[in-house]
Amino acid sequence: MADIQHYIDGKKLDGASGRWGDVYNPATGEKIRRVALATEGEVDAAVKAAAAAFPGWAATPPLTRARILFKFLEILAREHDALARTISEEHGKVFSDAQGEITRGVEVVEFACGIPHLLKGDFTEQVGRGIDSWSVRQPLGVCAGITPFNFPAMVPMWMFPVALAAGNTFILKPSERDPSAGLRIAELLTEAGLPKGVFNVVHGDKAAVDAILHHPGISAVSFVGSTAIAEYIYTTAAAAGKRVQALGGAKNHMVVMPDADLDQATDALMGAAYGAAGERCMAVSVAVAVGGVGDKLMDKLVPRVRALKIGPGTDPEAEMGPLVTKQHYDKVRSYIDLGVKEGAKLVVDGRDLKLQGYENGFFMGGSIFDEVKPEMRIYREEIFGPVLSVVRAPGFEDAVKLVNEHEYGNGVAIFTRDGDAAREFTNRAQIGMVGVNVPIPVPMAFHSFGGWKRSLFGDMAVYGMEGVRFYTHLKTVTARWPAGIRSGAEFVMPTMR
Repeated sequence: MADIQHYIDGKKLDGASGRWGDVYNPATGEKIRRVALATEGEVDAAVKAAAAAFPGWAATPPLTRARILFKFLEILAREHDALARTISEEHGKVFSDAQGEITRGVEVVEFACGIPHLLKGDFTEQVGRGIDSWSVRQPLGVCAGITPFNFPAMVPMWMFPVALAAGNTFILKPSERDPSAGLRIAELLTEAGLPKGVFNVVHGDKAAVDAILHHPGISAVSFVGSTAIAEYIYTTAAAAGKRVQALGGAKNHMVVMPDADLDQATDALMGAAYGAAGERCMAVSVAVAVGGVGDKLMDKLVPRVRALKIGPGTDPEAEMGPLVTKQHYDKVRSYIDLGVKEGAKLVVDGRDLKLQGYENGFFMGGSIFDEVKPEMRIYREEIFGPVLSVVRAPGFEDAVKLVNEHEYGNGVAIFTRDGDAAREFTNRAQIGMVGVNVPIPVPMAFHSFGGWKRSLFGDMAVYGMEGVRFYTHLKTVTARWPAGIRSGAEFVMPTMR
């Protein structure tokens, strides 16, 4: 059973605190590793290493930084499947899903390789007589990323490639539930030629998080997780004078119109609701059946949910793996219990699934509720498990109202053949990411990922040009080179005339 250590200043370090956490294989329920839990002192050591590395890294030409990321891309291609197996073992998601996670993260690395172009500023000649003005983007300093268990490789790669390419140094605090991917990424970056101290990993729990939020040497914090923690991260770090982007929870709706292709809509709901056991911030957890389409949709969905192929991530036939921990399993199960108590109709019950040979694993079958009402907690709160709620809406306006009145605004989709309905919906939906006949509308790396309302705290989304803006300061310079005889001091506000 290997120990997962911190990675500070280019090398692995044992946890000096003596505090350790357990890492489990969710398919078997067995403890497979232990992870060091950082103290405030260990976080401080990482910040000092990153701060010492910052001046040299910031002064490194953007093209040189990009070439290191290009080398990192080559190494990621070599290590792609090995990294996916590690993710599958610690998280529980099926191997093909873990492969897809890495691919989506790689896309952000590819985007960041274009940083020499993305850091170009603007120049205006002769804004006044003999005066020029230009803007530049410069790195912030030491940045930190606090990332969730559900995407232990992809979400860090939403953050650090752009941060590093822009000239910052970085400290990653991955989830202590599946921390090996973060440590391995650090090793691969070092192999790619990244100087020591530029990328560091500290593992830990709330003590490590609080040390990051309060440390005066950290300039910016990026976070992905639940809304309650996102709000805490945002308010605490912002109060400490840091730049913050904190992505929170979601309750993503998929609106199914009466004219939708129901086979396509059913396929979309199956993958979006039950992929990764529903442990995705972009999972569809609410299907809004409009008009008379509800019964037809249920007729197609129910047998598919009952027939879900559930197994360990190593099973190539499995469509869905276990939940990440026993604690999370219990939480999801309690929401199903609650839905029954609230009066929703539990059409498929996944609570009592047991797999032969994996009796101690954290497996749960797919569940589906019908006749869910907006006042129910299973509708209002994020469950983060393989539980789909079906809400009946009389018409299009009712569906739009449901979407817009929910406190979360992460993602939404509409399935329809009607272009006018789709256009109206995309215009009116108060949601950050909208799909038309696309159930999980995660933007490509050259756009940006971010929700609205209580799904995002902060002004800027992640990756894309929003990421470039987040990880840089804008500086504008106005310059005049004096020529000839000086005219004397000027005591009025310059008017550039």
